[in-house]
Amino acid sequence: MTVNLKRLLRQIHYWLSLAVAVPAAIIFFAGIFLMLKKEIAWIQPPTQAGLVSDQLPDISFEDMVLAARAYPEAQIETWTDIDRIDLRIGKGVAKVRARSGWEVQIDTKTGEVLSVAYRRSDVIEQIHDGSFFSDAVKLYVFLPTGVFLILMWGTGLYLFLLPRLRRKRPR
Repeated sequence: MTVNLKRLLRQIHYWLSLAVAVPAAIIFFAGIFLMLKKEIAWIQPPTQAGLVSDQLPDISFEDMVLAARAYPEAQIETWTDIDRIDLRIGKGVAKVRARSGWEVQIDTKTGEVLSVAYRRSDVIEQIHDGSFFSDAVKLYVFLPTGVFLILMWGTGLYLFLLPRLRRKRPR
């Protein structure tokens, strides 16, 4: 029985490794980039520091959008061109993130633009979870890849521990 289970687990491990090779490689490499996003400005622009205040911003959201609109690369014409505004009260900065992928960082006290840069971390995150390709790929390729990797971890751990456990078993 044990020999057959061992063989079955080895076969599962073998064939699953082939099935998950490409999606897992994409997940791994994108994950490495995401781990480094705060270290490499090319991936995600570093958060600038404005004049720090312990209260709500002195400028309005409308002022933030007007400041961001001054930079054509951000492609902000209307509110619908904005993905989100990320307020960092403790740093005195608002990050206006455009749907185009550009990020404009604005001092929340003065309205001065502190940084304008392309933000790649969002695209890398979409690649990492599979939604970059399509929702179907995310759900039917990347999700099963994650489940299969868990199965491979379990079968690999069992196959690794089996000979060690057998050696310790009394005869």
